Amino acid sequence: MATKVETHSFQAETKQLLDLMIHSLYTQKEIFLRELISNASDALDRLRFEALTKEELLTGDDKFEIRLEADSEARTLTISDNGIGMSRAEVVSNIGTIAKSGSRELMKKVQKGQSAEQISDLIGQFGVGFYSAFMVSDKVTLVTRRAGKKAATFWESTGDGEYTLSTAQREGRGTTITLHLKEANKDAGIDDYTDEFVLSRIVKRYSDFVTYPVINKITREEVEKDEMGMPVKGAVASTVVEDKTLNSMKPIWIRPQSEVKDEDYNEFYKHISHDWNPPMKTLQFRAEGRIEYQALLFIPSEASDDFYYHAYEYGLQLYVRRVMIMDRCEDLVPRYLRFARGVVDSSDLPLNISRQRLQEDRHITQIRKWLTKKILDTLVELKDNDEEQYRTFWKHFGKAIKEGLSSDFDNKDKLLSLSLFETSHDAERLSTLSEYVSRMQPEQEQIFYLPGESRKAAENSPHLEAFKEKGIEVVYLVDPVDELVIQHLFDFEGKKLKSVAKGTVELGTQEEKEQAEKEVKEKEEEFKDLLEMMQKHLDDNIKQVRMSSRLTSSPACLVGAEHDYSPQLEKLLQKGKGGGPAQRRILELNPKHSIVEKLQERFAADKDDALLGDYAELLMGYALVAEGTELIDPVRFNQLISDVMLARL
Repeated sequence: MATKVETHSFQAETKQLLDLMIHSLYTQKEIFLRELISNASDALDRLRFEALTKEELLTGDDKFEIRLEADSEARTLTISDNGIGMSRAEVVSNIGTIAKSGSRELMKKVQKGQSAEQISDLIGQFGVGFYSAFMVSDKVTLVTRRAGKKAATFWESTGDGEYTLSTAQREGRGTTITLHLKEANKDAGIDDYTDEFVLSRIVKRYSDFVTYPVINKITREEVEKDEMGMPVKGAVASTVVEDKTLNSMKPIWIRPQSEVKDEDYNEFYKHISHDWNPPMKTLQFRAEGRIEYQALLFIPSEASDDFYYHAYEYGLQLYVRRVMIMDRCEDLVPRYLRFARGVVDSSDLPLNISRQRLQEDRHITQIRKWLTKKILDTLVELKDNDEEQYRTFWKHFGKAIKEGLSSDFDNKDKLLSLSLFETSHDAERLSTLSEYVSRMQPEQEQIFYLPGESRKAAENSPHLEAFKEKGIEVVYLVDPVDELVIQHLFDFEGKKLKSVAKGTVELGTQEEKEQAEKEVKEKEEEFKDLLEMMQKHLDDNIKQVRMSSRLTSSPACLVGAEHDYSPQLEKLLQKGKGGGPAQRRILELNPKHSIVEKLQERFAADKDDALLGDYAELLMGYALVAEGTELIDPVRFNQLISDVMLARL
């Protein structure tokens, strides 16, 4: 009997989410059984893993199973397992409250006005699947005992905003969940979940692949039969209670593909990923020879909300001879392929391998290499044969693929062929670098690119003026990861990559280049004294003031030396280092702009004119604003603008 009952209240947002659960979020309420069986399977997996180093956890009970028991008179359904179980603290953490991050994210989806069906697909993904039990129950009770512990914990809730906790008794480790079922109501989508045929159908549909037996205790009437198998006349029927295993238990990854339906793969994917959208691609293969393993991998159809967070947990499930060793083995795929989900089953690894030994194991290294190749080959095939679907993939996972360009040099060429970029050619369609090269002008020798905070910022950059005038395409590097990529990408198909915001610009035919260089040198000689004065005034922030051949309509722009950081990368590095000295850049002036011409006239009239220094600062501020970079001294810049406006009014 449970004692020392404690009553706890759910948090406000948890109450709201639980209310949504109870009031029919799922269109198919039978899905609750999949959730609870999945949780039981996970508990058994964790027990087997811990028992590799603590064999005593299995003492007295080494038969792993999930049991269902229905009572039609009492209207209850019990789901129990002899898995790892939970301590009281774990109950409070895992069952007593809905996962906080999950509930917040799910509530955001709800508030965005998604349909009930769309919201229902998110429940398992956000770690709140246990509470789906309240869709078919008026009350849920749970008794659990952690493996290796003597004490058990009792949890109970009617879903009304409160739950109770107390100590309890349970024979052996594991968890027992009892659902006090609502009355069957076909119109409301509630079947009779005490009916053995209903339970069998649900398990077969959603949980047939679970590697532990899902056993239902059934009751049937049996009449004595004669030698011919016919009922004995006048015999009284007896009641027989027996166990019936409802699932096949044969791991889906070892079954021939011809025997497995797409629906089966989809359900297994949902089981291991908690993503209720069907996968975009399913990959099943077997390696035989010096190293043997089987793998079943999935490429999701969309990224989860936390996919690009640094703390995102990834990895494939690792089995050794069908025993789960690790739920998330990060060593099986490189981080940039973290979107891949699935199972790898090897017979060449020891069952008690440690994480450290796993990282050093040559089998894992080779499997990782093969899996990487298989995933990339699949993406190349998808890109070549179904461009629309590939671009959908890229929308969700493209930034991750680009990460590989800075780390996986063995697959650099393949990753480049998969990578898509914004360019000035088409605002609606991303391009590969191969497509860019195919559109290059006959005299063009370089692939030009421009880093920017966004496409809009890049399109309006003064650095592009000469390129627009000559119709030369420019790649826009607007993803934060692009800054990392460009540090490791120097050429493509024999064409060097060149930033339009660094160094000098040489465009057009050889004759046009020579003419432009000649004109710039002549202007620099003509404006020599003005440039020296401006350099002296701006020396703290500018390392050179010079004339430009890249500007056609703007008076000035800031450029970097060939090996300087871009403003965007500099900003990221500044944040990472917690501040520090900024780079001094080059201020380029447009010698044909009326502002620059008038500055020269004013300088020629009075070289000591105090306003010349102010105008130099204004031009530097103009250049910073034009490229979307923060002003060095906003207060000073605003004051100068105010003074100029006042002088002209």
